[in-house]
Amino acid sequence: MAASRFQRLTVFCGSSSGFDPAFVEVAFGVGRTLADSGIGLVYGGAKVGLMGAVADGCLAGGGSVIGVLPGFLRHKEIAHEGLSELIVVESMHERKQRMHELSDGAMALPGGFGTIEEYFELLTWAQLGLHEKPVGVTELGWLF
Repeated sequence: MAASRFQRLTVFCGSSSGFDPAFVEVAFGVGRTLADSGIGLVYGGAKVGLMGAVADGCLAGGGSVIGVLPGFLRHKEIAHEGLSELIVVESMHERKQRMHELSDGAMALPGGFGTIEEYFELLTWAQLGLHEKPVGVTELGWLF
């Protein structure tokens, strides 16, 4: 098997589970697949919703999980205390910047406006030539 070009992948997704139970299963499966592939997860740091599911999937597979959470969201999104590392930052902008620095690419699972904003900011950075990391999205859609 060829070595992956990814050491870590950022996954943007919702702190809600959404309307379809399949979203949780897919998020857990993405986390598990990352772990099984030897790729670490970087995500938003929450224990709840799809964020919690993707982290739990990666942890269940023995993977490394780094959460990046603004301090003001620590209680609203319920910080995941079982991570390999939880980085608490001051702002949403610092969160996105830190997640980008820690990973070799990014993908989006279903989420709301925050997920869309994070995803499109990375696309904009790529368009402006600020990075050349791959950025992808799943076909599951958005939670709204």
